[in-house]
Amino acid sequence: MPWNDKIFRNHSKESFTDLALEVFHFQAKNNDVYKHYLQHLGVNAALITSTEDIPYLPIELFKSHEVICKPNNRVVTYTSSGTGGTQSNHIVHDLSIYEDSFIKGFEYFYGDIKDYTVLALLPSYMERTGSSLIYMCEKLIELSKKEESGFYLNEHELLFNTLIKLEAQNKKILLIGVSFGLLDFTENYSLELKNSVVMETGGMKGRRKEIIRQELHEILGPAFGVQKIHSEYGMTELLSQAYSKGDSLFKCPPWMKASCRNTNDPLSVNKTSGGLNIIDLANVHSCSFIATQDLGKIHENGDFEVLGRFDASDIRGCNLMVL
Repeated sequence: MPWNDKIFRNHSKESFTDLALEVFHFQAKNNDVYKHYLQHLGVNAALITSTEDIPYLPIELFKSHEVICKPNNRVVTYTSSGTGGTQSNHIVHDLSIYEDSFIKGFEYFYGDIKDYTVLALLPSYMERTGSSLIYMCEKLIELSKKEESGFYLNEHELLFNTLIKLEAQNKKILLIGVSFGLLDFTENYSLELKNSVVMETGGMKGRRKEIIRQELHEILGPAFGVQKIHSEYGMTELLSQAYSKGDSLFKCPPWMKASCRNTNDPLSVNKTSGGLNIIDLANVHSCSFIATQDLGKIHENGDFEVLGRFDASDIRGCNLMVL
């Protein structure tokens, strides 16, 4: 069965576990970086029979190594967009898996993209190459099949007029923007949107002082006239996204799962809070088990919050608000 068919199912707990273990053993054999990491830890991959025993690869290794399974056919390499330091590189073997992930992930939480006009306010991403977020938005814009869908660099007046026009026509809108871009827009414009999803992707990119998500949403909500600001949790090293429809609670699609590790013991499991670990089954040709530099809290239903970042980690890419 093709990987796409295995990954993008409405998994039960059992089927997710079974596939996660299958992916783990595949990557432990075919991903040299992950294989050597396991050997360094003294882990015998053949003895791993529970997802709780799977070691998570430190996300920093994407900065110094090519994290990809054999054969390493590379279709595209996505890079992080930090404000300094070494960039992360994510080599993608199969773009169809990435496309299935973000299209099916959006549909899972929001419905058919064809129902939306997609307006992307992503100036920092548009000013560079190698952004996986730009690729995602390009495809969503294309699939929306709406004349007004498109990217905005700094055309705030045009964006404002487009929002007013679509709102008057009672059209559903997805306005997705980097945090500083949305804040820049609200300094000169305010609206009362009734048919819009306003979604921030995090990150000030060195353009503004980092603020916590709650403060960001308290500014953006009244400016756009919406009850809730939505959020996307994604990063260069992953091929899936979690979404929050407000209150800073993120939900994962069925092929993605968040957990926590003890901040003082990277190989431990913490049921409630600590360093965020992500299982992303869409990362099947790279590494699906990533120890991020985010600090989080896991709720009983699997939802998670992002509480900040490890002090020593750099500010980069799609990171979320630093406490």
